[in-house]
Amino acid sequence: MSVMSSSEFIAALRGLSHRYWGTHPFHVRMHEGDLSEYELKIWAANRWYYQCVLPQKDAAIISNCPLPEIRREWLDRIVYHDGARAGDGGIERWLRLCTAVGLDREEVLDQRHVAPGVRFAVDAYVTFARTKPWLEAVASGLTEMFAGHLMQRRVADMLANYSWIAPEDLAYFTNRIDKVSGEGKGTLDIVVRHAVTREQQEKAIAALSFKTDVLWSMLDAIERAAAKE
Repeated sequence: MSVMSSSEFIAALRGLSHRYWGTHPFHVRMHEGDLSEYELKIWAANRWYYQCVLPQKDAAIISNCPLPEIRREWLDRIVYHDGARAGDGGIERWLRLCTAVGLDREEVLDQRHVAPGVRFAVDAYVTFARTKPWLEAVASGLTEMFAGHLMQRRVADMLANYSWIAPEDLAYFTNRIDKVSGEGKGTLDIVVRHAVTREQQEKAIAALSFKTDVLWSMLDAIERAAAKE
């Protein structure tokens, strides 16, 4: 098969948007204001496990990438999540949200609420980044293309439907909206520029498909765990 044109390749990647977790029933209920306080706690505590390993995933990409210009660009993602100093960064902002929904910091950090299915899915994602070629690992992160709009909706819907959550508690999302949009464009540019064979293009599409499966599986596991109340 011949190499896809840039427009065909981008269309194939964007064509996976319907598999992003924004349409998962649990997220739909969240946006409609139908989650209980307990369900929000379980969601936040489990999503924490995903947030806290993102720097490890990004470090794995850097360690596998032979191109210094990509490594320099990707380093910013680690700093963004870990923060340039203690008490800063995306991870800390997620912990603030956990506190806002009624969780103690200790019970989030010790991961007592993390469901086995969430742990399995997230660990599989990190393993993917560690063991696959760097370009496939980068392509798996193209869910960034679909994230900005969902985050905007989430901020509006959570403030409208959950009265105990304040605007400052959603700093993770408000801070991330513009950042993730920029990252999505940058990631897409890298993938399109470096996937120069049909095989590389197909593997990039498969990597993004895998990532959507990871996210969907996380919400499946969260939904089951929250139903045990």
